[in-house]
Amino acid sequence: MPTYRVNTEALEQAHHLIDEGRYDDSTGWSEAAPSAADGNEERDDDGWDGYARWHLGVDPDASEHTKKRYHFPYGDFTRVNRSALIHAKQRASQNDHPEVQQAADELLQHLDRVRS
Repeated sequence: MPTYRVNTEALEQAHHLIDEGRYDDSTGWSEAAPSAADGNEERDDDGWDGYARWHLGVDPDASEHTKKRYHFPYGDFTRVNRSALIHAKQRASQNDHPEVQQAADELLQHLDRVRS
């Protein structure tokens, strides 16, 4: 199992999006998750750096400029999805990625503070 590092740029972007009110707290992740074509469009529009900023985890051993490098998406390339954060936190916990788990939890807490 790879050891993922937290993508600090993604964490910062997610905080900013939440602060702007750009989040979805009602749609399930299975419904909101972007398709592979959506990912390709994001990559084409905003480059690999833009694509990367939508993923909380990075596999430093995977080749740069590949989708295989980026894990734990938290939104649909337009807004943060609360269910995606829950999913990321659970997956990180189940697969022993405590730093990513903590990052997802931090975002969940921040989102819940902002929306209350």
